[in-house]
Amino acid sequence: MSNEDEFYDAVTGLDSDESCEGLSEASFKDARGFDGSIQKNNGSVPQENGIKKHRTSLPAPMFSRNTVSIWSILKKCIGLELSKITMPIVFNEPLSFLQRISEYMEHTYLINKACSLSNSIERMQSVAAFAVSAVASQWDRTGKPFNPLLGETFELIREDQGFRLVSEQVSHHPPVSAFHAESLSGDFVFHGSIYPKLKFWGKSVEAEPRGTITLELLKHNEVYTWSNPYCCVHNIILGKLWIEQYGTVEIVNHSTGEKCVLNFKPCGMFGKELHKVEGYIQDKNKKKLCVIYGKWTECMWSVDPQDYEIYKRSDKKGDKTKKNEELQKAENDEADDMPEIQETVSVVPGSTLLWRIESRPAHSAKMYNFTNFAMALNELEPGMDAILAPTDCRFRPDIRAMENGNIDKASKEKERLEEKQRAARKERAKHEEEWTTRWFQMGTNPYTSSREWIYSGGYFSRNYQNLPDIY
Repeated sequence: MSNEDEFYDAVTGLDSDESCEGLSEASFKDARGFDGSIQKNNGSVPQENGIKKHRTSLPAPMFSRNTVSIWSILKKCIGLELSKITMPIVFNEPLSFLQRISEYMEHTYLINKACSLSNSIERMQSVAAFAVSAVASQWDRTGKPFNPLLGETFELIREDQGFRLVSEQVSHHPPVSAFHAESLSGDFVFHGSIYPKLKFWGKSVEAEPRGTITLELLKHNEVYTWSNPYCCVHNIILGKLWIEQYGTVEIVNHSTGEKCVLNFKPCGMFGKELHKVEGYIQDKNKKKLCVIYGKWTECMWSVDPQDYEIYKRSDKKGDKTKKNEELQKAENDEADDMPEIQETVSVVPGSTLLWRIESRPAHSAKMYNFTNFAMALNELEPGMDAILAPTDCRFRPDIRAMENGNIDKASKEKERLEEKQRAARKERAKHEEEWTTRWFQMGTNPYTSSREWIYSGGYFSRNYQNLPDIY
């Protein structure tokens, strides 16, 4: 295996790919140009109630990783960026990184809620909840997604949630994944690019977030940008793997000047701060208007700053009421999987619930700790092969083989695809040809003035001629 085979983990560091208003509107028009019935059903048969049924399980359970020594691979990489390390396929999960980033859209209802609200502070609360919920799928997801091949794409249309998404692997060295999602009713646009940078620190792998992601609420003419927290996978060498996210996330409303500052707290020596998120929303004059708190693995709440400070002071004195003690005993089915002390969120009286995580399937632990949303991402429904772009990662034979439980075939197919990609790169170099992206182009983000990948439109017109043969 060539040392050019790259390893980039399934942690999210997003870089904004802003589409200007003209491009966003053009992409909606492109979609309405093809057969609506195809778009509606995605080639599958809907249920009686008109809502398409998605699968709730994978064809086969995950493989055991206990027989493979990751230390023999990583011991020479302490302190280095994990940019050219070949990992055994048993450490993968049967999804492409393009599919993994689409899990940001699992809680799209929070964006739809923001679109429906008339108050900008309430909209910021929903956007903040969405930003936190978007990293919640990483909880216990210690498997590595497959590195996307150059030119690989993924589309996702979910009428039940009111959005569609397209993503493309726009660069291989360095690896860059660009995505663009939009409301089916024209209410919002959400987009970005992922530039993952990972480092191995002996016992853990840390992902450094890069850049920003952008959410446009078109009805309100508002634009929000933010970046993700750091993500760290612990016990890489020995012990049970667990995930921690930490760092400061600033969500800026570029239209009103309001800002939400969220602090993802590090675990700490005794684990008391594990998964906790605390922050506040301030107006353009930096006056704190509300406090936001909770856990990115459970729920997020909002409360008046004065009520929060009073509660924190009484909490420090140990003067907790019986009612608050009962609130601390809320169920947390996954708590046994977390290290050390695990309390549920203590709810401050007068708080408003912004978001609560959905329970994972009972068999999730046997299926890469996938959520219900993730279970359906690689599903190839009847008729989809005639609709999807041939570069869609649902057609990747290595991922499909792993999903079906054939680890040997998955490994062989992975090697074949990587060798095919290297051969194609050498052929382009021989003829001095540059790779050309199909659905995203470099442009200027009008809100950050940075050079970024911008969706150029046209994907949903279904004109897939002259696409590269990457599988």
